Amino acid sequence: MADRPRFRPEGVIPACLLPFHEDFSIDEASYRKHLRDVASVRGITALTVNAHASEVASCSEAEQRRVMELTMEEVGDRLPVVHGIYADGSHAAARLARQAEAGGAAALLVFPSAVLAMGGQLRPEMAYAHVATIAEASSLPLILFQYPLTGPAGLGYPLETIVMLAERIPTLVAIKDWCADPVLHERQVQVLQSLPRPVAVLTTHSAWLLSSLVAGCKGLLSGAGSVVADLQVAMFEAVQRGDLAAARAADARYLPLAQAFYAPPFLDMHNRMKAALVLLGRLPRAVVRPRLVELGRAEIERLEAAIRAAGLRREPLLDRAARARRGSAAEEAPLQPGLRQTRSVAKLPAGRSRPSASSRSAIAAALS
Repeated sequence: MADRPRFRPEGVIPACLLPFHEDFSIDEASYRKHLRDVASVRGITALTVNAHASEVASCSEAEQRRVMELTMEEVGDRLPVVHGIYADGSHAAARLARQAEAGGAAALLVFPSAVLAMGGQLRPEMAYAHVATIAEASSLPLILFQYPLTGPAGLGYPLETIVMLAERIPTLVAIKDWCADPVLHERQVQVLQSLPRPVAVLTTHSAWLLSSLVAGCKGLLSGAGSVVADLQVAMFEAVQRGDLAAARAADARYLPLAQAFYAPPFLDMHNRMKAALVLLGRLPRAVVRPRLVELGRAEIERLEAAIRAAGLRREPLLDRAARARRGSAAEEAPLQPGLRQTRSVAKLPAGRSRPSASSRSAIAAALS
């Protein structure tokens, strides 16, 4: 493990999607291709797996272990891999942390426990107990996932609590900031990155990314990077060198997709990203696991319009890394008919229902 890339909390860190077959099992071949596609983007600094973008809430511990195995086989020698720790119980989270470290992870993304939604902000010692339990189980650097303080997702930590955690847990090196409050966001950038032992702010305010980066974030960790990491890199690097014109030019292409991905209902964001990758020829199907359901025709048409506005073009269903190895890729095809989704007839696992025919055919209809 000594020769694996070390994690640094900076730069562009895409969160990868997880493709499924029609029977909801993991499509390992498509996942490997997706990893190669994302990892081939110049300028990214790490990849994140087993997080929101990969529908971790619907994945068992065994499936998360397998996702990590596939990830390390494909890209583990080139990029640090951040593993999400998604568990309400602290001991379950610690078990995942040990599993992630044993599997080759370079850092851990610590989700807040849903238990803390019932007044946990008034008991900072509970937040400390949860994060400290994870830190005791693993020597890896920790990224604290900062949620909004209020509203349906109100699991965020008060700034004072984050400062306390940083002072008491030396492996806490960054936050993934989704506070959804521009004033608090900028305050967190100022305070956390100025601590005696600075804690980096990695933004995930992907719907207003340029504004967030200009506030001084050290980087970004975003599911949208599974689709447009190249535009995120262009924007981040332009901000870093103070080239506002170039940053705004990258944002002009990025914004149509961001507005489509993060439109209400917000929970469909990664659902939409999968559909976009099908429209772009990078995935064969956009199956999501229940509780999510596949998108309808109107959503697909909005995504297709956003893709055109961003100036993206449909690619042959061959990963970009393979085309680069050939020296000269086949010319990209326009965003037009050509991709047909495959249809599995495998028996569904018990307790799972097959998506409706109309839902499954929406993307194919948009491409026909």
